[in-house]
Amino acid sequence: MQPRRKSTAGFTLVEILVVVVILGILAAVVVPRVMDQPDRARITKAHADVQALVTSLNLYRLDNHHYPSTNQGLQSLVQRPGGQPEAANWKAGGYIDRLPKDPWGNDYQYLNPGVHGELDVWSLGADGALSGEGINSDVGNWTQ
Repeated sequence: MQPRRKSTAGFTLVEILVVVVILGILAAVVVPRVMDQPDRARITKAHADVQALVTSLNLYRLDNHHYPSTNQGLQSLVQRPGGQPEAANWKAGGYIDRLPKDPWGNDYQYLNPGVHGELDVWSLGADGALSGEGINSDVGNWTQ
């Protein structure tokens, strides 16, 4: 009778290298796509915030028969504005709880009358400057 051989469990060096190479290839393909997602998420959030601000401005207009002036600004949605045009029917408690910051930490911009329509609400993008490309482009109610 021959003695039994113990089977050795484990992977060979070649098998481990093949797995490492496969993981490297997958990482090279997947990581750039995943890394781009935070930028897309910020742009999507900016679009949602702009739309929410425009909706609140429309409610303001329903109550007061006009939008706030550029000087009165978006702050008119949170607290009763002074100056002209007067907000005679301003809703107690405001139209939103607080003004959001854009995903890059900057204030949203407001212009009445707007360049792109009756009013413009926009974020300046990641660079905080007008225009730009890609992540730096402006996100406004005209780009929805």
